[in-house]
Formats: sequence, structure tokens, C-alpha cells
Amino acid sequence: MRKIDEAEIKQRIEENIERNFGISPYQATEHQMYDALSTSIKNILQEKRKAFNAAARAKKAKKVYYLCMEFLMGRSLKTSLCNLGIDKICEKVIEDYGFSLEKLYENENDAGLGNGGLGRLAACYMDSLASLNYPAMGFSIRYEYGLFKQKIVDGWQTELPDVWLPGGEVWLTPRPDKNTVVKFGGRIEQVNAINGRMEFEAIGAKEVEALAYDLMVSGGNSEDVSVLRLWRARNISKFNMGSFSQGDYMRAMQEDNEAELISKVLYPSDDHIEGKSLRLKQQYFLVCASLHSIISDVMHQTRDIRDLPDLAVIHINDTHPTLVIPELMRVLMDDYKLGWDESWDIVCKCTNYTNHTVLAEALECWSMDLFKDLLPRIWQIVCEIDARYRAKAAAMGLGQDKINRTAVIDYGAVKMANLCCIAANKVNGVSALHSDILKESVFNEYYRQTPEKFMNVTNGIAHRRWLCYSNPRLSNLLCETIGDSFYKHAEDLKNFEKFADDKQVLEKMSQIKRENKADFANYVKRTQGKIINPDSIFDCHVKRLHEYKRQLLNAMRVLYFMEIVRENPNVDFAPQTFIFAAKAAPSYYRAKEIIKLLCCIEKEINTDPLLKTKINLVFLENYCVSMAEKLMPAAEISEQISTAGKEASGTGNMKFMINGAITLGTLDGANVEIAQAVGKDNIFIFGKTAKEVETLWAQGYNSIDWFNKSAAARRVIEKLNKGVGGENFSSLVQYLINGHGISDPYMCLVDFDSYLHASTNINDFYKDIYKWNKASLYNIANAGRFAADRAIEEYAKNIWNIKKVEF
Repeated sequence: MRKIDEAEIKQRIEENIERNFGISPYQATEHQMYDALSTSIKNILQEKRKAFNAAARAKKAKKVYYLCMEFLMGRSLKTSLCNLGIDKICEKVIEDYGFSLEKLYENENDAGLGNGGLGRLAACYMDSLASLNYPAMGFSIRYEYGLFKQKIVDGWQTELPDVWLPGGEVWLTPRPDKNTVVKFGGRIEQVNAINGRMEFEAIGAKEVEALAYDLMVSGGNSEDVSVLRLWRARNISKFNMGSFSQGDYMRAMQEDNEAELISKVLYPSDDHIEGKSLRLKQQYFLVCASLHSIISDVMHQTRDIRDLPDLAVIHINDTHPTLVIPELMRVLMDDYKLGWDESWDIVCKCTNYTNHTVLAEALECWSMDLFKDLLPRIWQIVCEIDARYRAKAAAMGLGQDKINRTAVIDYGAVKMANLCCIAANKVNGVSALHSDILKESVFNEYYRQTPEKFMNVTNGIAHRRWLCYSNPRLSNLLCETIGDSFYKHAEDLKNFEKFADDKQVLEKMSQIKRENKADFANYVKRTQGKIINPDSIFDCHVKRLHEYKRQLLNAMRVLYFMEIVRENPNVDFAPQTFIFAAKAAPSYYRAKEIIKLLCCIEKEINTDPLLKTKINLVFLENYCVSMAEKLMPAAEISEQISTAGKEASGTGNMKFMINGAITLGTLDGANVEIAQAVGKDNIFIFGKTAKEVETLWAQGYNSIDWFNKSAAARRVIEKLNKGVGGENFSSLVQYLINGHGISDPYMCLVDFDSYLHASTNINDFYKDIYKWNKASLYNIANAGRFAADRAIEEYAKNIWNIKKVEF
């Protein structure tokens, strides 16, 4: 990798400040200096990308195109500097100009392009693809507003616009040469071509322009830079000057507004027809624009579209980009005049699908009427795919019921996961347990038809970002003990096991954790005004708020502990801070109610001096990547307590693990593999297994039976009925034991006593700091297998069939 020195950084900064602001660096404001440094680094990355692209094209290298509705990138400046290995050089340069690099980082908002684990995984994979020198591009939408900025008002989540572009836009490069047009609606007319071939023409379609913006994603000490191409929607029609001149301003602006809504906000609420329509528009907008870019890229290297499978692999990350399958069929047939069979063969060779959920409500289905009105030509193609699949399935001897369940269209709905399973070359789950569930249950019939296409690739994290850059104290200790090879080869962390009995190393780990906890406590006080005792246990439950992730179960546990402390103030209970952070979907009332409960528990504890000596709960507002980068190094207990069989994998569990936190969790998702990696003495597992959960449902689960069995659960239910923090939560009692239909759908009551027992055990274990740090060390040492680099190598070899570009 080319060496970048202090003189080059200074020259680039000074040129950018003079060009953009007409001043010298010594006259610049903090934000101007941030802008100049960011522009300098972006230019370096663009130069590296140009050189890498030239090498890749010379070798006719096959490239992976990764489509995802969200990429939770966080901030770019710090990661880019660290990946380039110039963070210390830039720190010196910035100090010479009278600024602090750490303060410059704060000028950048987290890129508001994602929600949770799905988007963060995609970001980690872009980092690893670049770090390993694999040719790659990501595609998503340049949302003007991210998911939302969370504000807690009287304990209730309020959604504010997530305005991320100021400070973030400097990293985006407009690519007008890549702009394209996306069509919606209208009607399709058949046209008899001269050669007798039936062709199709869209009449009266609404045209929207897709504007391309490129975000450079640097690799760690590599020659490659990945590109994330983001699309912004703009009305292609001319401005209605006549209406405007006559004073009809709303009509003049209407078409502009309708087009721009497509890229306005990530995941618009879809509990109404307008929201559903907008989401479907977003998905087609993404795949149509991206496919145009992909094919343009490929056709620069070949004159024959039939070479597409040799030059490109298209990855569908979750069901949101599934429409790339029929859209590619449309392009091959309508634009390149290939027949159905030849087009279908190319589509099946090019596309691959990663499933991220077993939850039925998350396996996307679209109303047939909405689909055919909005995407008439795509609807025709989907109907043909469905008809051909049904004929093939019938010929294989499948009964009508199985055919209906596995077909693309059934009961007035278009099933996106089914379309992926039928068309994709490979289908993979994201943990060993999850992949087994897909094969045995969710996608069993497809697996029986084509077992060779089903794979597993357990998720991974960008270990350089989440260990080396987020936790420099621990990273330095690792370098002192085992060398720095783990930076490029995460599996070398295994060598840290040799120090499991080295008391000096274990004491150093205690010191590092205490300093990280103090840093995080200061950060929380500064940003949220909340006080955390750094000498308490940091027990962390941070992830998207969803019933299956069971923040409610954790809240019940805290309520029980509060009752125990009140009953016996001298109980042998190490002081503990329960840290929660989560966003609930805007229309997800139950999730918001659980946030309200957590905030009321926090309020009640804060008004009780007795409880404060043993227990603290903090709900952190507006959880994001930059907050996580500060929290993970400070965490000591990692709460991974989803109902077994519901969490596909998780990646927060891996980030906590690599920073030395010990998992308290169920045998769900990647927790199963973490337990195998660290051994039963270095993880705390509780609750029913996925098979046991399935059996309970089959036998007819009744939550009241488990309520009657547990004195602890009854005590918590009584407390909820009486009220918490001055608020009544009888609705949650109804949800747990008296609900209409199914009570306690995620089995909080089933696992409650087991959870309490495991929590007591981990609390007792913490009292022996030597044993605790030894367990922490084993977690760090065995985290290498959960690096994104390992996952990408598996994708490259087993799914994508792509090779690195060697210089």
C-alpha cells in the first residue's frame, strides 16, 4: 500500500481549504477543517479505487454486486483514517493547525442509511471485501432522512427527522454519468416486432430519475476500496410553470414531491396503503437503477450480455431487493432480445439470496393488486415465473397444497422469499442453527427439491473497527502479547489463550475495562445527563426493540431484583447497571410500551436511595453506531436473550465478545456457535432450546400454567399491576397471561426462572475477578471466527465464486 506522509496530508488539506473556502488552515473553523480533511481522504480513496479498478478490468475479474435496502455505515472519517493507517499522522497535522482530531470526528453525523443488524452487517461486509481485495460494489438508496432520531418524552418514544447529510454529504460523490430512469405504473401493450417476436411497450408510465452518489469504503491496509452507490430520486418531468404562474403552487410541486418521496426516508410506515406503495416503489427503484449500473459495468468488458454470469454476481441481502430477479429477466428479454429459457438460466446463475429471518411477518409479501398496478411489466414476468414453477412442481409430484405454499403468487399475494428460493443459485442462512431451521422448516420443500443450493455462512463483524479502532487499549495489550497479525488475520486472536493464567495480563485487562467504563460513563453524562457508576457491573441489552428480542424479559428481571433488594437491603448483590438502548418501529405500539416500562423502572430506581446502592437502569436515547463504538469496549455482560429459534444470528453478540464481554443468553442464532467456541465455563446459557420451544407450541402452550409455576413471575406480575414509576402496566399483564388469542407469544414466562438463575450465577461469578477476566480472555481469544473477513472468504469460495485481485 502506498505510503502517505505528513507533507502530503498538509498539502491536500491546504489545497481543499483554499479551493472551497478561500482561506488558510489557520483561519478555518472546526467544521471547515473537518470538511477539508474529509475531502482529502475521500480523494485519496478515489485514487486508490481508480487504480484497483484498472487492475481488476485488466484481469476481467468477476465482481460481486451487493444489494441491500440499508447500510448502517456510521461515521466514515475515523474508520477511513485507521484503515489507511494514517490516523496518527492526521492527528499530528490537525494539532499543528490548532484543532483536535477527536473533536473533528464529532462534526460527522452517523450516516442514516440503516436500522440495525442487517445494515450493520452489510457495512461490515463492504469493509472486509475491500480489505481482502475482492472486487465489489454495494447498492442502496441515499435516504434524505435515516430511520429516525429517537427522543424520549415522558418515557414515550418520539420520532424526529434524522438529518444526517450535513457533515455526511462530504463523503458522497455525485455520479451524473451513472444516472438512469425508473418507470412506474402505466399499462403494457404487446407489439408484434418485424421478426415475429412479441415485444412489450410501457404506455403512460411515470418516470423517475435515479441520481447516483458514490461513497468510498476503505479496506484495512489493502489496495482495494469498495464503492457503495446510493440512489436519490428526482422527478424527470419538466416543472409545471403554467400551474405555478397561475398560483397553483401545490399542483406545480406535486410531481416533484411524489418522486422525491422515494428516497426521502428509510422504511416509511407501512400500516396504510400509501406506505406500502412507497416501500414497493423504493424496492423497485433500488433494483432497477442498480441493475442498469451493473449491466453498464459488465458491458464495458464484453460485447455479449451472455457473459454476465462470468463477470457479475448479484447478491440479494434479505428479501427487499428480490425484484432484481424479474427486473433482470425484463432487461434480458426486452432490451437484449433473449428468449425466456436463456434469460432464466442467466438469472439463476447470477443471483444469490441471504435470508435473515424466520419470522413469518418479515418474509415479505405484496398485494397482487398493488404489485400489478405499480409494476405492470414485472407483474407479467412474475406471473410467468409462478406458472412455470407450478407446472414443474406438479410434474415432480407435489400436491396442490404444497405447490400453493411454495409458489410465487398465492391467495392474492406475491411472496418475495419464495421467488428468491426458486430463482437464486444459492440460498444461505446466517448461523448454523438458523440455516438448519431454514432447511428443516421454513424452506423445507425447496431444500428437498434442490438441496445443493442451501448453504450456511455465519455472520461476521468488521473486527478492525470494533476491536482495533474502538478499543485501542485492549488492541495495544493484544499487540504486546501476541503481536499485530490479528489485524489482518483475526484467527490469530486464538494465541491470546496462552495468557489465560498470566495474572499480570489479567490484571491489565481489569484496568483496561475500568478505564473504558469510566470513559463511557463520562460520555453518557456529557451527552445524556445520566450518571453511571463505573464500579458497577455493566450489563448491556442494546439492539432493535422487538418482542422476540425480549427486552420485556429483562425488564421483568430488573423488577424482581428491585423487590428482592427492598425486601433485604443487605442481600449479597454486586452493584449492577442495566444498560438498555433500542429503537422501536414508529407504528410498533407494543415495543414502545416496553420502552415506556424501562423508562419508568429507571425513574422508580432514581427516586429510591436504597435501590440506587445496588441497582441502576439507564435507557440510552437514540442508539447508533458511534454510540455502540463507545459502549462495546465498556460492556461486561452481553444480553442475548431472544426466544430460541427466532434470532437468525446476531452481530452485537460478536462485538461484545471480541471486547471481552461475557454472554448471558439463550441457545439462539450465533450464540450456539459462540458457546461452542468459548466452552460452557465462559458463557452463561439459560432457557429452552429451539426444539423445546417448538415442542411446547405443538403441545399447546398456555402461559398461565407457567405463571402458576413461578413465584418470581407472580411477584413481577403483581408489581406490573400495581404500577411502576407512577404508571400502570396492566396491559402488559394482559399480554403475558390474559391476552386475546395467544398470551406471551415469545415465552418470557417459560424462561423467567431459568433467566433469574443464570443471572444469579453470573453475578456470583463476577465476585472472583481472576476467574471473570480469564473467561473474558477466552471470549476475546475465540472471537476470530466471527470476523467478517472469514464470512467473506466463505461467500467468495462457496457462493460467489470470485477471486481476489492481486497486484
